[in-house]
Amino acid sequence: MSLKVDWNRSMWPPLSGTATGAWQPCLKWVEQYLSFLLLALATVLSAAIGGHDLGWWASTAPLVGVAVLWLLTTVTLAPPRLREHPAATLLTFGGALAVASELQTRDPTFLIFTIFAFLAALRLRPMWLALIGLAATSLLINTVGNGGPVQALRERPGIWITLVLVQTTAIGGGAAIAAAVARQSEDRRRMLDDLAAAHAENEGLQRQLLSQAREAGTLDERQRLAQEIHDTLAQGFTGIITQLEAAAQATDEPAERQRHLDSAIALARENLTAARRSVHALHPEPLDTATLPEALTDVAARWSARTGVPAAFTATGDPRPLHPEIESTVLRVTQEALSNVDKHAAAGRVGITLSYMDDEATLDVRDDGAGFTPGPGPGFGLPGMRRRVERLAGTLHVESEPGGGTAISAVLPAVQYPPEVSA
Repeated sequence: MSLKVDWNRSMWPPLSGTATGAWQPCLKWVEQYLSFLLLALATVLSAAIGGHDLGWWASTAPLVGVAVLWLLTTVTLAPPRLREHPAATLLTFGGALAVASELQTRDPTFLIFTIFAFLAALRLRPMWLALIGLAATSLLINTVGNGGPVQALRERPGIWITLVLVQTTAIGGGAAIAAAVARQSEDRRRMLDDLAAAHAENEGLQRQLLSQAREAGTLDERQRLAQEIHDTLAQGFTGIITQLEAAAQATDEPAERQRHLDSAIALARENLTAARRSVHALHPEPLDTATLPEALTDVAARWSARTGVPAAFTATGDPRPLHPEIESTVLRVTQEALSNVDKHAAAGRVGITLSYMDDEATLDVRDDGAGFTPGPGPGFGLPGMRRRVERLAGTLHVESEPGGGTAISAVLPAVQYPPEVSA
């Protein structure tokens, strides 16, 4: 993990944003109340073990009051926007460090309160100013009890300068890394929220697409039925009428009359079969009581028993309920593909595979039949399958060549049903 430190920002994570990390309540408490806790602790200890007389307290207590008033004004009661302003943070730090140093001069116990100046320095911007604030705090907190910074640096400059550099580097470096980690975590959280929102929007669009596809499918089904009625039922009724009219005219030829009547009866039976097939095609009955893999297994078995051509079905991946429109389309494409094999392929065997993937479901139907040259053509076979699939934002691929068999692949979005509920 690479951390980029922005030297124009403070080393204290911003608390005025929309972050919701577990560390936020703790940071807010530290920012607003720790200074008072440190001041109170130092005052109590000074009173308990300092051994000061009333005269000393008469001059020190007002200074403690000034510290409290300063903290209330610049830290606790100041509006967040004003408190985060660079000039306000510098004012807060400067006042706190001055009062804390004066109190520490009166009693080293107040060093406890001076620690707050480190935290105030971390909120300075830009970062180089924060480092200067840390160095100034380190110098004062370590030398006030040793005659002050001037005397301490005059007597033993190497020790105090080294101590200040080490302390400033340790506190500043640690704070800078912590702030960078916090900002990186916030950026990742925001990115994940954006991805979750985009995913939810995408799911909504997919379901809207499915709803529109259902409406378009109704119109397409009507067109298909109209074409099928024209191609089968209407032509069949025309043939029946023709045969009955011929029978009526052959009253003097019983054999001829009976032939026309038999032909009319045969055509009527064929039309009845075609009508039942059309009604059956309106609803995917196999999905009423079975899962999609079970329904496809049953379809393949019944088709194989009727045609005598072996048809094997296989499911891969993690089978799960998909949206009814998706499952219905997979079933219809399978039935249409098998119907095409029966009508045109003269195949010796057929393989059907349904693959469940993370975001897609793929249906593959392959045969070793006569094959053909793919291209646009009339009818409701391949064009109908393609329309069904594309209505649901899917794709249909056909691979074939004369004598080389045919492979049909339908790829559809794996929209689950019922929809998953995000935690």
